[in-house]
Amino acid sequence: MKKIGLIGGLGPEATVDYYKEIIGYFNHNSDNGNINYPEIIIYSVNMYEFLELFNEKKFEQATDYIVSFLDRLKAAGADFAAITANTPHLLFKQFQAKTKIPLISIVECCRDRAVEMNLKRCGLFGTKFTMKADFYKNTFHKSGIEVISPNEKEIEFIHEKLFSEIELGIFKDETKKSLLEIVQNMKDKHHIDSLILGCTEFPLIFRDEKYLDIPFLNTTIIHVEKIIKECL
Repeated sequence: MKKIGLIGGLGPEATVDYYKEIIGYFNHNSDNGNINYPEIIIYSVNMYEFLELFNEKKFEQATDYIVSFLDRLKAAGADFAAITANTPHLLFKQFQAKTKIPLISIVECCRDRAVEMNLKRCGLFGTKFTMKADFYKNTFHKSGIEVISPNEKEIEFIHEKLFSEIELGIFKDETKKSLLEIVQNMKDKHHIDSLILGCTEFPLIFRDEKYLDIPFLNTTIIHVEKIIKECL
């Protein structure tokens, strides 16, 4: 098996989820109880430092910040790497151009799943950076799929709840209800046929595959499945 490298900490709750999902796969697929776990190297970075660079639009420095940790994963023996968060993928091409370790894109994995499901109009939840940027839209557009973000007021609400609650492991029923109301608005107004959980913290609050009669694309699970395939 190949050695897995993960950039974690963006945020910590999602990093734990990645580890549990990867280990869970090998638990459920053990051969006569002989569990053969892969080697996993996790570098948990400082989320505050990275997001400050994003806020200040210092994208070259943000790129170098993440690349420095990717290079450390390679030096530690990882054969490939994945970033356990969606927002940094805004700079994915820059990361891959500056590091020698192969990377698995969460956005491309999610796009491939949307194609398999024959989806055409995907709503997008994430940080405000993800929802306002075009890296999801451009990647999906190449396969004929439209990606639609919430309106400005909804974007600010989602971002605030992410960092004041969900990133901290706080999951409130009232927040979940409000988020689902936004999804319903997007269904009514834009006729979305699915929702991309474009922040790897969202699967911690939306555990089911479907809500409001549309699929919710769990980017964590989709990414992990590709990571495991590459590992094996």
